[in-house]
Amino acid sequence: MITLEHINLVVSNIEQALKFYRAAFPHWTVRGNGISEWHGKPRNWVHFGDDYQYLTFNDDGIGENRDLTGHQVGLAHFAYVTSDITGVIQRLAQAGFTVDKEGIEDEYRTNVYFIDPSGYEVEFVQYHSDLPELRNRYE
Repeated sequence: MITLEHINLVVSNIEQALKFYRAAFPHWTVRGNGISEWHGKPRNWVHFGDDYQYLTFNDDGIGENRDLTGHQVGLAHFAYVTSDITGVIQRLAQAGFTVDKEGIEDEYRTNVYFIDPSGYEVEFVQYHSDLPELRNRYE
């Protein structure tokens, strides 16, 4: 079995990133942090997560993230499964973030997309069935 352990994101501001992800994942904490160098440029880094999964934030980013309405090569979005999508939406709203777009209507799942402070699109999905043939429909 293979599972995703972490995603390493280059951001312009770690504190702004943490504000978003702390609202989305209130049970996660900063696992570690430090200063390093990446190809001759110093950067601060933070590992934010739990004992099994985390996000790495590096603050040496310059420029803007890819245009999510365009066709440039790069990350389109990443997604997390939740058992309480309403709670995720409410926590992010209380932190000042709004839903960027709703997912398609489906009786077996509800999903929404947010744009984090660094311009990454993050999807949250709640499944309303444990049956793969219903959860994974592509109609």
